[in-house]
Amino acid sequence: MGMANDKVQLFEDQPIRTAWVEDEEEWYFSIVDVVGALTEQIDYEKARKYWNKLKQRLKEEGSQLVTNCHQLKMTAQDGKKRLTDVANTEQLLRLIQSIPSKKAEPFKMWLAQVGRERIEEVIDPELTIERALETYAKKGYSKEWINQRLQAIQVRKELTNEWENRGVKKGAEFAILTDEITKAWSGMTTRQYKNLKGLKKENLRDNMSTLELVLNMLAEATTTEISKERKPETFEENLNVANEGGAAAGEARIAVEKRTGKPVITSKNAAQLQDLVTGLIGAEVIKSEENDNKN
Repeated sequence: MGMANDKVQLFEDQPIRTAWVEDEEEWYFSIVDVVGALTEQIDYEKARKYWNKLKQRLKEEGSQLVTNCHQLKMTAQDGKKRLTDVANTEQLLRLIQSIPSKKAEPFKMWLAQVGRERIEEVIDPELTIERALETYAKKGYSKEWINQRLQAIQVRKELTNEWENRGVKKGAEFAILTDEITKAWSGMTTRQYKNLKGLKKENLRDNMSTLELVLNMLAEATTTEISKERKPETFEENLNVANEGGAAAGEARIAVEKRTGKPVITSKNAAQLQDLVTGLIGAEVIKSEENDNKN
């Protein structure tokens, strides 16, 4: 694992060692630290013994949690880096359910809520769209951006359906083709694009400006249309189609930049873009009020 970030975060004033794994785009947490926080055990050795006993019990029960448990080097109390049992977010939530703790209850309630919502969405898919709208609105996105984002989701779905029809495998192959499209229209790989915006696990599309989002949609929609016409049979052929679809949007990006005199791609992420929009709206309100006072 390529670890890019190793730091301490606080849970109710108790330190939890965490590590960001660049290759996986995943946060990992020190299990001993989490156990200590949930059992309200400040003493590290006692927390470690608790985890060792729990790990043994889970192993005897055949839990995949222990089987899939990773180790990463994290800074110990003496300042030295030592291998430590870690869990990602999903594993951590499963582990929490195995620890009797009043602090675990909010997590269990949250899991139950998520499970209930997922069942509802399977029965009525429209709820997924409604919840997406509500979530984006709560995060401060404009109605115009939200509508554009929902269209982008539809365009992406059409593309992935086309890939599945062409025998492209979900996961690694999807990621490689997406990377090719992104690189062809933006000039950067997906990871480079995320780094530019200071993102880790956050969704890149959720941090695009309207124009970035539109061009990304154009790249994916064009790739879908080319694929339907050419009907690629091999992964290499799909890769060529992805490059051509992205390149078409790349030409559009260059044309826009030539006419506007400024780059389309911005280093601003969602929070910064929203601050910019809020500032512009505020300026317009002040300007309007000044005009009203003059009349």
